[in-house]
Amino acid sequence: MISKGANFGTFVSVGVLVLCWVHFVECQDVGDYDQIDNPAVIPLITQIVYRRISNVTAVLSRQISNRSSFCVKDPEADWNEAFNFSSNLDFLTSCIQKTKGDVTRRLCTAAEMKFYFNSFFEKSETANYLRPNKNCNLTSWISGCEPGWACRVGPNEQVDLENSQDIPARTQSCQPCCEGFFCPHGLTCMIPCPSGSYCPQATLNKSTGVCEPYNYQLPPGQPNHTCGGANLWADVGSSSEVFCSAGSYCPTTVKSIPCSSGHYCRMGSTSEKRCFALTSCNPNTANQNMHAYGIMLIAALSTLLLIIYNCSDQVLTTRGRRRAKYREAAARSARETAKARQRWKSAKEAAKKHASGLQAHLSRTFSRKNDSSELEKLKMLTQSRSDTDDDLSISPHPSRSGVSRSSPVPTEGKKKEPTELMQIMHKIEEDPEGYEGFSIGAEDTNVGNVPKGKTINTHSQIFKYAYGQLEKEKAQLQDYKDLTFSGVVKMATNNEIRKRPLIEISFKDLTLTLKAINKHLLRCVTGKIRPGRITAVMGPSGAGKTTFLSALAGKAIGCNTTGLILINGKNTSIHSYKKIVGFVPQDDIVHGNLTVEENLWFSAKCRLSVDLPKADKVLVVERVIESLGLQTVRGSLVGTVEKRGISGGQRKRVNVGLEMVMEPSLLILDEPTSGLDSASSQLLLRALRREALEGVNICMVVHQPSYALFKMFDDLVLLAKGGLTVYHGPAKKVEEYFAGLGINVPDRVNPPDHFIDILEGIVATERSSGVSYDELPIRWMLHNGYSVPPEMRQSATGLAMSSMDENSNRETNSSGDDMMERSFVGEVWQDVKSTVDLHRDKIQLNFLKSKDLSNRRIPGLCLQYRYFLGRVGKQRLREARMQAVDYLILFLAGACLGSLSNVRDQTFGAGGYTYTVIAVSLLCKIAALRSFSLDRLHYWRECASGMSSLAYFLAKDTIDHFNTVIKPVVYLSMFYFFTNPRSRFADNYVVLVCLVYCVTGIAYALAISLEQGAAQLLSVLLPVVLTLIATRQQDSEFMKILAKLCYPRWALEALVTANAERYAGVWLITRCGSLLKTGYNLHNWNLCIIILTFIGVVSRAIAFFCMVTFQKK
Repeated sequence: MISKGANFGTFVSVGVLVLCWVHFVECQDVGDYDQIDNPAVIPLITQIVYRRISNVTAVLSRQISNRSSFCVKDPEADWNEAFNFSSNLDFLTSCIQKTKGDVTRRLCTAAEMKFYFNSFFEKSETANYLRPNKNCNLTSWISGCEPGWACRVGPNEQVDLENSQDIPARTQSCQPCCEGFFCPHGLTCMIPCPSGSYCPQATLNKSTGVCEPYNYQLPPGQPNHTCGGANLWADVGSSSEVFCSAGSYCPTTVKSIPCSSGHYCRMGSTSEKRCFALTSCNPNTANQNMHAYGIMLIAALSTLLLIIYNCSDQVLTTRGRRRAKYREAAARSARETAKARQRWKSAKEAAKKHASGLQAHLSRTFSRKNDSSELEKLKMLTQSRSDTDDDLSISPHPSRSGVSRSSPVPTEGKKKEPTELMQIMHKIEEDPEGYEGFSIGAEDTNVGNVPKGKTINTHSQIFKYAYGQLEKEKAQLQDYKDLTFSGVVKMATNNEIRKRPLIEISFKDLTLTLKAINKHLLRCVTGKIRPGRITAVMGPSGAGKTTFLSALAGKAIGCNTTGLILINGKNTSIHSYKKIVGFVPQDDIVHGNLTVEENLWFSAKCRLSVDLPKADKVLVVERVIESLGLQTVRGSLVGTVEKRGISGGQRKRVNVGLEMVMEPSLLILDEPTSGLDSASSQLLLRALRREALEGVNICMVVHQPSYALFKMFDDLVLLAKGGLTVYHGPAKKVEEYFAGLGINVPDRVNPPDHFIDILEGIVATERSSGVSYDELPIRWMLHNGYSVPPEMRQSATGLAMSSMDENSNRETNSSGDDMMERSFVGEVWQDVKSTVDLHRDKIQLNFLKSKDLSNRRIPGLCLQYRYFLGRVGKQRLREARMQAVDYLILFLAGACLGSLSNVRDQTFGAGGYTYTVIAVSLLCKIAALRSFSLDRLHYWRECASGMSSLAYFLAKDTIDHFNTVIKPVVYLSMFYFFTNPRSRFADNYVVLVCLVYCVTGIAYALAISLEQGAAQLLSVLLPVVLTLIATRQQDSEFMKILAKLCYPRWALEALVTANAERYAGVWLITRCGSLLKTGYNLHNWNLCIIILTFIGVVSRAIAFFCMVTFQKK
């Protein structure tokens, strides 16, 4: 019976619940909720009211989504996160009971919520007050209009909570707002407090008359009016009392719980978060102390960088040591083989002499008949030894080479001496290539060509081949040292000396005139420089020697050029032969942070033919190193002004070697012996002499050579001031020519010094010869039958003529009176015009394209990029200390800014991020200037020689990407863990990587287009100025456009929006207000990343364009 009664009661209860639920859905009046005190019914009522609230917020999110799209990324998700109370509806149940079931008549409709939230998008100085509306205005102000109070709709009125158009009349039964809701000042309805807020009932502080914690006062003259609920939900600056306090979390809007130990609770939290390991979190703490993670990150990064740098340096050192070991072994083997070869030759000569001595001895001893028979045998024996050298092994008397002509019998003590020699000869005959790797006999046809049928891959084989060839070349040069007639013939017909493509340059009436001041630099220079000869260009200062070389090399700009320059008898441009023309500048432009061998190897790899085997390239480099006497310093750094390296003379020789390793056909050198002592100069000339043997056309400017050096020149071009030729011909005949003019060189005086003193006017020649120094150019013209310029014909006919400078001035300033009469403005205009013409000539020269006639296929873009990448990587490794200083400064900047910057939730850390953008931009930009500003001269030289500008630029940029990746980590390791923002570390890192990439490209453009001082100044000013423009209030349309052109604006927007996106719930209005004020958009994070990257790409394109356009050649 009891069981049946219980079942019947349960059935009745369920039936009542169902009937009440259905009845509740159909009704809205207070009288309809007659079961609100029933514990079984109230949860159902609560769920139905909550569904209606959810529907209202969903309608509201759709209504204001257009205006809030910039700050709400996903309206449905954001509003659901702000008003999702499904986990705990106790506050709603309490409100239903407090209002006796008419809570739906007190809730704000969609129209009232829209009216409230739209007020935040309107600029108003009274943000805490609403505009007059239907229920609260100047004529009607009931108690429900006061903050924290609300009223209900009349009993006979129907309320549609989802109505977003009309505000209903709500003026009856006003009472304090429920807990968990807020009732704005100027509205008579309730709005649920969002997640992360704390909205309890207010209490009156009788001493201040303020309802705490909401800080509103009771209306005067209404003693029955009490403190209500919350009155405002706005940004954190205006309604911080509604936000769940820092150090506590609010699981519901009516409950606040202090944060426990080992957890942290930020402001507006709905739950406590567990602190990470190794962090300290005391009770009621708002942030976890993450300094340990920053220290661990920087320690790990430092360890990684140390491993990378040390391992890379160790790899390079070990690799260099192994190469040196192979090289030394190969050199030692080659020297031993050369000695054996020399002993072999000596044995052959001794055998021949022994045979001749034996023949003479036998002819005196035996009869004529026997003598003639023996003589035939000896002749056959001698002929056989001379042709094949094989009969030496069967000689009955191998020690006869040491026998005296008067002694017919050899001594017993010398019989065993040739035995060892014969063993060496047999060994070499059996394996002629076993020592040095070069062929002997008919197979060895060309020096520098790998023997056919042999595969040379390993370093040991390559070095053996190279040093074997070098020893063989030394032996050949020793044979040709005396240069007898037979030696010259043999050298000329020797096929083992490889001939290069020949280039002969002839010039006629070559004249260069400065456009700006119409002044002659060269005048009527006629002659030719021939392959296989060394031509020296000499003259006093101002004679146009360097100008002459620049004209031959096609580098003269800012001048009007007249006359002819023929290449191999054809009127073609010298630029067509750029790949086989070497130009050694006057300054020693060598990479100081590379070794001697690395400098030479890089030039060889980029400029030698791509078809040349590696073994032959090694041979070329080793030959240059040995011929220039750089063996002892091959592994030493060249050095810079700050860091000591090799000596000045050695640096000069490396400067020349950079052009020699590319095996040029035309080699032009501008003062290669300046700064060298006599021994070094002769060493350099001997190396150039060996180049001339291969048909290289060598032309060089020299100052005051010694007499021994002067005799090593084949031809001489002697120029006077004004660029006029005084002599052009064989160097050994210059004294003879001047003697014909009555100018003799005094005893114990160096002829070149004497001639230059004459041309300088230091030594007078009028008394001894009757010829003044300014008549010498005309004498040369008349001597060779050249045409004399009209202004110089008066002197040519024997009339008196003033000095050459006066003649030049008379000619060049033919319109001098007009220039004197020209106004100041006219002179300025002329200077500007001349400067523009000069830059135009530079640009035309840089973009000049000529048909390649050199028949040499050098490495393409990809191969050169690979070579440049290796070189720049080595340079960066050797600049590790400088890189470490950059990282240390960034590390300190991150620590200082992270400690000092006030990261406010109201602005989502915008202040700290502003300092971050300035600091990272400034430091990374200054560091990036070094990439191109320090190597500008090296680039000009390498580009002029035909190397790829694009490969050079891409290699530099690629290596700098290492800093682009590492530097943000160094900075954030301090800044992020000191400020502890809500955004993820990855978001901040990605933004800073794009920022560093952007500013690095800008730094490239500044370093390439400006001088170093101006580039550094702009690198400091630009981040500060552009950030100020980007962060100032943009009132006008022009300022908005200008701000969008500044890269800091996009970096700041990305950093701030990434942080603001993490603020939800109660922070929704704060987020929208802050983003509205700054003009940022939550959807633009990807756009900001793209724009920063785009600016980096465009600035790099501009930098590359400036690099190839405004370079000097």
